[in-house]
Amino acid sequence: MKISVRVRGEWLQVPCRNGEMTVHWLGEEAVRRHLKLQTGDGKKEKEKVQEVRKTRGGVILDPDDHIRDVLDDNDFVTVVIASDRPPAAIIPENLKHILEPIPGKFQPPDEYLFLDGDSLSTNDLRQLGKGCYKIKLTHEAELKVRKARDLVEKILQEKKVVYGITTGFGKFARIVIDSDKLEELQYNLIRSHAAGVGTPLNPEKTRMLLALRINVLAKGHSGISLNTLNNLIKAFNASCLSWVPEQGSVGASGDLAPLAHLALGLLGEGKMWSPETGWGDAKEVLAAHGLSPMRLSAKEGIALINGTQLITSLGAEAVERAYYIARQADVVAALTLEVLKGTSRAFDSDVQMIRPHKGQIAVAKRLRALLHSDTYPSQIAESHRFCNRVQDAYTLRCCPQVHGIVHDTIDFVQGVITVEMNSGTDNPIVFPERGEIISAGNFHGEYPAKVLDYLAVAVHELASMSERRIERLVNPALSELPAFLVKDGGLNSGFMLAHCTAASLVSENKALCHPASVDSLSTSAGTEDHVSMGCFAARKAVQVVENVERVIAIELLAACQAIEFLRPLKTTVPLEEVYNVVRSVVRPWDKDRYMAPDIAEVTNLLLEDKVWGAVQHHIAYYHAPEEVETRVFSPTAVMVGDKQRDRPQSEAPTKKRRLE
Repeated sequence: MKISVRVRGEWLQVPCRNGEMTVHWLGEEAVRRHLKLQTGDGKKEKEKVQEVRKTRGGVILDPDDHIRDVLDDNDFVTVVIASDRPPAAIIPENLKHILEPIPGKFQPPDEYLFLDGDSLSTNDLRQLGKGCYKIKLTHEAELKVRKARDLVEKILQEKKVVYGITTGFGKFARIVIDSDKLEELQYNLIRSHAAGVGTPLNPEKTRMLLALRINVLAKGHSGISLNTLNNLIKAFNASCLSWVPEQGSVGASGDLAPLAHLALGLLGEGKMWSPETGWGDAKEVLAAHGLSPMRLSAKEGIALINGTQLITSLGAEAVERAYYIARQADVVAALTLEVLKGTSRAFDSDVQMIRPHKGQIAVAKRLRALLHSDTYPSQIAESHRFCNRVQDAYTLRCCPQVHGIVHDTIDFVQGVITVEMNSGTDNPIVFPERGEIISAGNFHGEYPAKVLDYLAVAVHELASMSERRIERLVNPALSELPAFLVKDGGLNSGFMLAHCTAASLVSENKALCHPASVDSLSTSAGTEDHVSMGCFAARKAVQVVENVERVIAIELLAACQAIEFLRPLKTTVPLEEVYNVVRSVVRPWDKDRYMAPDIAEVTNLLLEDKVWGAVQHHIAYYHAPEEVETRVFSPTAVMVGDKQRDRPQSEAPTKKRRLE
């Protein structure tokens, strides 16, 4: 058994045999070894150990505990010596509850994802953020990076004046820097631009940011050296993640402040986090993983910080999560329509074909597969076939039209974000084949900013529709179910406040949907006189999607609770599967209980795409090889002439339509 111990900023590995020794022994032994390395003989006056803490989370260990009982093999601890001044808190008190708790022992991935700067998808980036892959460059990418760097070195040798290589930046573009100060220029740039504020990105978002920056550098238009790029990759693969505050970018010239913070940690300055060490001084965290701070040469400072990677990485998360919640929102809407005894008549295929928007057609097709049909009959639907209701409310009847445009928007936004992820967004841009370096405007974040504002506006409508359906579920005048979906109303409040929570999130989203990208403030003494505000657009888009996920979770909880009052009737096979998935984590409400954990559990089901997983194969079966469309009787379907006389109203006529 071995333990990595930090003493006064130095990391030592202390063998502990079978771990039978105490934590007190570990502290004393680590200090002894530290002093021996410093003096050579270990005869320096003995230091007193004040405390031993787990590096991850900062938990104080009892000195009398046996090592094997409180630590794992290859764990990390910090020894505090009594004579040392206590260090300033690395994590502000108000953020400790957010940043310190992390999952159990981190298992680094075994698989690699090869980056070439041209083919990264939003899903790939999301998986990199979750720690599912390490990174390698393709051979072609390495060649492109080398060629671009060779051109930069040639410019340096010839002492040419080129913006961003031998000059200052922004307003200082006309100031030529002496060759002996070009290295200092890189560090000055990173340090001065690391001026962000606010809550830092969580580890998943920081991994995505670092991975995306690596992908853009791999295009070979940045002029960074292969050695420096490989240092970024080593840090990513070790999950050494810099402290990156989420506020401070105006989205042109790219995300300067956040990317500067990302680079600062890799230079061994500022704060850094890893799963093994938790938060600590960047240099110490790197050392714990056998890494050294990067050394930068000309052009590399600006190559690390100029680009739209924070906007785009947050945008990739937003659009991926939007994609998953949107298709599950269709499923939840179907379940709500079912328990509110609505009709599927409005989803008739011919209705959609005379207004043939792609998303509208797809949503209606999905709803038909989930609701009452010859393939999947519903006892609940059969129970109200001959009711006198003429038509359903818009939030039930118009799902294809409203949900449909959300799906189309997500597809459009994903296309733009994917292009941006694989684009060269530096300045200046290196073209080794032409032997030319061009100062241009690819760093401007208007493309991702605009589409992420658009995404927020669209995805919000899922929650807007959902909240109104929740109102219909809990309101006995609209649902014909017990008030707030609970027995003994008055004694129990049921879903009363769950609906209030949904309403508050929808209202919050209405404010968040005001577009950030319509604003611009001139910066850099008028040089950057139009900016995108894309970072705020991206942050808002993620927040809107998070709020939507929670509102849909509340609707799903309420719809499943409504089914309890319709038993023993069964719904369709796919919707019963959805019910079973929810009941695997949340039991029915027979009386009031603590509700927040139930909402959290069902939100996690949606985040894990389990609701879609429950119905996906049923939808595929319904539509292949032939779709059999059941057209149920409805008072809204008025037939005339011979067709009406020849067909009894109680029939559920069918039509076969071969899929295109």
